[in-house]
Amino acid sequence: MRAHIRAAAITGISAILLGTAASAVAAESARASAPVPWSAPYATASASGERWTEGTGPTPTLVIKGKLSNSAEGCYSLWTKFNADLVPGVPRKQAELCGPGSVPVEVRRSYSFTTTGSLTVCKGIQNTHQCGPWQSVTSWPVTKPTG
Repeated sequence: MRAHIRAAAITGISAILLGTAASAVAAESARASAPVPWSAPYATASASGERWTEGTGPTPTLVIKGKLSNSAEGCYSLWTKFNADLVPGVPRKQAELCGPGSVPVEVRRSYSFTTTGSLTVCKGIQNTHQCGPWQSVTSWPVTKPTG
């Protein structure tokens, strides 16, 4: 009899914890779905735009959209790096531009509460050796920014 009561209690507690976790994920997803600005400058180049999530459930899609711009000669590139479940990812080039002008940027990636990601602008198009600071694209404000 005690085993049945203990099992029922554990099942009830598990249901409460899972329900709380699901509510937290849903709240985070709703908060993240509002567009949030991002920017990453380096030397004569900069990248900027907005990021948000699309879809519901535990793994919505993270969308990063904007442009990479350069105001002078030279080549620049935009790179992203994502870590999933504490496993470091490798930098991936998302856009490149040589000379003055701008190019569009759009990144889509599966996103969960264990995903962290950042982006940076680098001089050149081959690697991430000369770059600006990495800017987080997976931290979300508690309220939507104004202005």
